[in-house]
Amino acid sequence: MNLRTLRYFVAIVDAGSLSAAAQAVSIAQPALSRQLRELEREMGQPLLIRGARGVRLTAAGLTLYESAQRMLAEAARLRRQMTQRPASAATTVTIGISPTLAAVLVPGLFEQSRRGLDGIRLKMREAFTPSLLEWVERGVVDMAVVTNPSPGGSLALQPLLGEPFALIANAALGLGPVIPATQLHRMPLLMTSLHRDIVDRQLMPLGVDLRLEAEIDSVDAIRELVCRGRWATIMPISVFKDLVAAGRVTGSEITGVQLNRMLVLARRIERDSPAAYDAVQDLLHAEFARLNRANVFGISNLGEPSGWPDAMQAGK
Repeated sequence: MNLRTLRYFVAIVDAGSLSAAAQAVSIAQPALSRQLRELEREMGQPLLIRGARGVRLTAAGLTLYESAQRMLAEAARLRRQMTQRPASAATTVTIGISPTLAAVLVPGLFEQSRRGLDGIRLKMREAFTPSLLEWVERGVVDMAVVTNPSPGGSLALQPLLGEPFALIANAALGLGPVIPATQLHRMPLLMTSLHRDIVDRQLMPLGVDLRLEAEIDSVDAIRELVCRGRWATIMPISVFKDLVAAGRVTGSEITGVQLNRMLVLARRIERDSPAAYDAVQDLLHAEFARLNRANVFGISNLGEPSGWPDAMQAGK
């Protein structure tokens, strides 16, 4: 018996089923089942009762579960204590972020880090989701905020926020605050390849074909072209917050379908991650919560889409 085995056991109990726990800890279900059988063999008695609706603790399982929680908490505390560095040796934590989030997230994140992260220095790198995921796996960045990644794999994925899309157009066009999804085909659109993939999938049940005039993987270029008045785009409203406030563009809520992107924090699955990583992760959650309270993310926060993580598709 070791900490990893106990961590798996606690994950099974917390998730309520082997399949859900296997996904949560990113291990194949047969391998997780073997770990449980070996633990029960070592303990000399059943720890869980398997049923059609999941698993339930036996009396012995409850005793082990409570003890395992205390042991894992103490191990985490000890790990944080041992990995803390003196203030003079600042730890650098590198965060990857997409171009559509950088202007919204980075300023507040840096301000909060200066007040709440002693001995930790933040470094930011910007790229689209496929590159960010690769960077996390390779260790180029320590964590990344990505869009609609595929669940599973070698990374730990933690949902942060569901952000709605809106139809963004030049204010001179006079679009109303709401537009039905079935009318989107009338607008000449510019979109990034990632947003096009997400929107196409979510519009597929309605049979809506977008009038896409160009795919441009440059957020700045799309912002400029939309301001010129000939084209519109479908993007998260946060990307255009400054232009909406200046009266140059408008954002129309798209009705009849749930169009959104899921923002997710991706990290490598590590047995002993530095305490600085956990501190930065907590800071990211706090900053997203602050921005959401300020309605930076638009029309309304839709939360996690139904079926998370099954509803998530690979992002780009």
